[in-house]
Amino acid sequence: MVADNKASPWWSAGRHTDIRPFLAARNAMTRATRAWFEEQGFTEVETAILQVSPGNETHLHAPRTELIAADGEPIVRYLRTSPEFACKKLLAAGETRIFEFARVFRDRERGCLHLPEFTMLEWYRANEAYDAVMADSVVLISHAAQATGIGQFSFRGKVADPFAEPEMLTVASAFERFAGIDLLATIDDGEGDRTKLAAAADTKIRVAADDTWSDIFSKILVEYIEPNLGQGRLTLLYEYPLPEAALARATSSDTRVAERFEVYACGVELANGFGELTDAAEQRRRFTLAMDEKQRRYGERYPLDEDFLAAVASMPPASGVALGFDRLVMLASGATSVDQVVWTPP
Repeated sequence: MVADNKASPWWSAGRHTDIRPFLAARNAMTRATRAWFEEQGFTEVETAILQVSPGNETHLHAPRTELIAADGEPIVRYLRTSPEFACKKLLAAGETRIFEFARVFRDRERGCLHLPEFTMLEWYRANEAYDAVMADSVVLISHAAQATGIGQFSFRGKVADPFAEPEMLTVASAFERFAGIDLLATIDDGEGDRTKLAAAADTKIRVAADDTWSDIFSKILVEYIEPNLGQGRLTLLYEYPLPEAALARATSSDTRVAERFEVYACGVELANGFGELTDAAEQRRRFTLAMDEKQRRYGERYPLDEDFLAAVASMPPASGVALGFDRLVMLASGATSVDQVVWTPP
C-alpha cells in the first residue's frame, strides 16, 4: 500500500481537536480586547466590506467582484484590504473613538504569517496624538498575553516579553545601527533620492535597475532591520520616512519623516499606526503617484474613493492603528502559524 502523505483537511476531527486550544485562546483575547475598548469609551463599529476602492497603495492587491444593479448594469466593487476608508468617514461624521474587528482581504498573500482573508483590529482616536495609539498598542498586546496566560511570546527561536517596557527606535536609528546607512540623507523635500540610497546600499543588497527608492528601502528593512526587532521585548519602530507613509502626516520637527509607527515582537510585525493625514489635496497627490506606479508595475490601478477624499478634508485631527489580530493570537497562544488560530483556515 502506498502511504498517503497528503495533510488532512482542516475540518477533519483530529486536526480540529489539535487547534481547539488556540481557538479558545482567540475567544479569550477577543473578549478581553472588547472589554478594554469599552472601558476606554470606544464604540464598536461594523463597516461595509465591498468598497469603491480597496486602498491606493502600490503593492496592495485586492479581490475584485461585480454587482448587478437593479437596472441590470454591472457595478465594479472591491473587497476591502482595510476598514480605514470607512472608519475615517465615520470620524468625519462625528465619531470620536471607534474600533472594529474587520474581515479584510488581500490577493498575493499566503504563508505562515499571511492569509488571503484575515481579521484586522483597527481603531481610531479623534483629536488625540499618535503617541496615544502607540500606548494603546502596547497595552492591548499585554492584555492579549494576560488573557491567554502566556509568559512570553516566541516565534522561530526568538522570544519577547509582552509585559516589559518596549524598545523605542526610530527608523533612521535602526538603519544606522543595523545597516550602517544614513537614511535621512537620502530624502530631499519629502521625496526619496533613489541614486543616494542605491549608492548607500550597493554592498549590502542587490539593487535592480528598475528598483525605486521605496523598493531599496523595503529590501534593507526586510533583510537587515526586521530580524532584529522585538527581541526580548516589543519594539516600536517609529518616524517612518515620508515616502513610506502614504496616509500619515509629516512630523512637526522634521518633514523628512512622518507620524507612522509599527510594533514588532519576535521579528513579527503586529501593528501599523499613523497620525492621520487630513490634507485632502496631499492625499490625492500621494494616491495618484502610487496608482501611477501600480500601473507601471502591475498593469492595473484602483479608482480613488471621492467620498473618502471628501472625508479627509472634513475629519478632525486623528490617530489610528491597524493590528493583525490573527498574528497576535498566534504569538499569545503559542501557535506556530496563523492557520492554527482561525476557525476555518483556507
